[in-house]
Amino acid sequence: MGRHPDRAVARSGLPPGPEEHTRPGPSLVERLDAIPGVGPTTAHILLAELGPDMAVFPTADHLASWAKLTPRTTQSGTKRGSSPTGRGNPWLKSALGEAASAAARTDTYLGARYRRIVKRRGRKKAPVAVARSILIIAWHLINDPDTTFHDLGSDYHQRLIDPKRRTRDLVRQLNALGHDVTLAPAS
Repeated sequence: MGRHPDRAVARSGLPPGPEEHTRPGPSLVERLDAIPGVGPTTAHILLAELGPDMAVFPTADHLASWAKLTPRTTQSGTKRGSSPTGRGNPWLKSALGEAASAAARTDTYLGARYRRIVKRRGRKKAPVAVARSILIIAWHLINDPDTTFHDLGSDYHQRLIDPKRRTRDLVRQLNALGHDVTLAPAS
């Protein structure tokens, strides 16, 4: 595991620079605290482990890969399979794991994401996916000081579905099962 270059600065206990006191708007901890599942303690842990400068990670995917929260595929010949994500930073992963389990119990986009992933991938992979989503959101909040968190809502995926297409697909499925379907508009 490589060492993070900002870790020594983040843990040094130095007082914040003058730009921290003069920056208008909510502080970085308050913006991270707006993420569902992330509290002030988790926000402080994220800042301590990641540092306030995201120049080290050019994209959010680089950060997720460094934290070992990306899916891994192993291949031997023509066989492909998934493997554990790796160890990563234990303090960061434990804080994100707790935040993911807290977010899973909320009626937000992250809670809906957890429930959607549990259905098709299982209870072990869903918290890792939600933790990765939280880390990606944190990267965007830390990287751009003008960004604030806005929840998409638990019905985000339902709003994306085109009702006409969904109706056509369901009628097609019922016809394939041998049923004759006649639709009448609802009053």
